[in-house]
Amino acid sequence: MPVSHLIRSSPVWLFDLDNTLHNASHAIFPTITANMNTYIARVLGDGVTPADDAIVNAARAAYWRRYGATLLGMVKHHQVQAAHFLHETHAFDDLRAMIRAERGLGALLKRLPGRKILLTNAPLRYSSDVMRHLGLQRHFTQHIAIEAMHVHRQLRPKPSTLMLRKLMRKHQIRPGRCILVEDTLANLKGAKRLGLRTAWVTQYLKMADPIGVAKLPRALNRPAYVDVKVKSVRHLARRLHRLR
Repeated sequence: MPVSHLIRSSPVWLFDLDNTLHNASHAIFPTITANMNTYIARVLGDGVTPADDAIVNAARAAYWRRYGATLLGMVKHHQVQAAHFLHETHAFDDLRAMIRAERGLGALLKRLPGRKILLTNAPLRYSSDVMRHLGLQRHFTQHIAIEAMHVHRQLRPKPSTLMLRKLMRKHQIRPGRCILVEDTLANLKGAKRLGLRTAWVTQYLKMADPIGVAKLPRALNRPAYVDVKVKSVRHLARRLHRLR
């Protein structure tokens, strides 16, 4: 078979980062949540006294449900600068010490056929640091962080189907060749509507939503828009036949 045909027919993997390639729920997400609450309380306060917890939690939940990301609500309704919000909320004293991940991820990624793209709603500096600590950068041909997720000059992070369509067009990839590997069901659902294959990673999930409002159901049933449900990305290779 010609090499050019192999390249065109091989899958393109879109890997999420947090709670997919590493356990962000262990220490990183709690720190981001605390930083975010402090930031939002300051913005929603009266200039002297920060807003109380009830107001902060209500704003975070409302903006996440309406826009898919709290950041978008803060930008739209409070004229927050996205870069400043991301910098402040992703500030860590010792990021390396907070990272927890399985061994053998590099070998797993090397075994998976096709090229891999990191597609994360996290900011570039943070996601680059995590990938460096994990030693996984060399397995990815591209790294798409939230700063690159603009459509018509508007920030459109996952689960935006507009952003995914733009990505497909830019890289001349048919949706049917793409496999999105994620922990967040809303992101998988949108991708499936566009014709992508979907893999749901569950082992690091502690809550049913990224903002920690809804608890997980006792049984993590596989929704119809999820092609493959795996506990760990290390199980993807054995389920590859269902993703192609």
